[in-house]
Amino acid sequence: MTRPPTDAQFSEMVHASWPALYRTAYLLLGDAAEAEDLVQTALTKTYATWSKVRSVDAAPGYARTVLVNTAASWFRKRSWRNERPTEVLPEAGTHTDEALRPTLLDALTRLAPRQRAVVVLRYYEDMSVAQTAAALDINEGTVKSQTSHALERLRALLGEDLLTTTTTTTGGTHD
Repeated sequence: MTRPPTDAQFSEMVHASWPALYRTAYLLLGDAAEAEDLVQTALTKTYATWSKVRSVDAAPGYARTVLVNTAASWFRKRSWRNERPTEVLPEAGTHTDEALRPTLLDALTRLAPRQRAVVVLRYYEDMSVAQTAAALDINEGTVKSQTSHALERLRALLGEDLLTTTTTTTGGTHD
């Protein structure tokens, strides 16, 4: 029988995985404080099952799955708000990756929660349709239709040229 992983190994996994988990959470939620809460919640849930982990190498992927599933459960809550007020509108800038970031993040927050999750997993995490379906516990057809609807909405918000430039430079897949 193998020995369960140690708290020190959990701590190492947290330090190594935090940046990627936070980026994914931020892209899913569009709010820094909520993203931190989501990562903390996901890591707490991961720690609760830590003694059952068989491979420490697979733990970051497990933590990401817990994060996505937790976000999906948050999206189902009636209190979840899709729109966030801002005091100042972002300034229009040049079309560089850094200049596009606020525009893209704003457009992501305007998507329905499941559409946002599908876009983040498909184009940011570079997951396949099958991997995205498994992560969100939905069927592949739903992933495809949600991706299609999300891209249609993003085209309306960002314009066709900007969306095409963005998805090709982020390395998104189209399978």
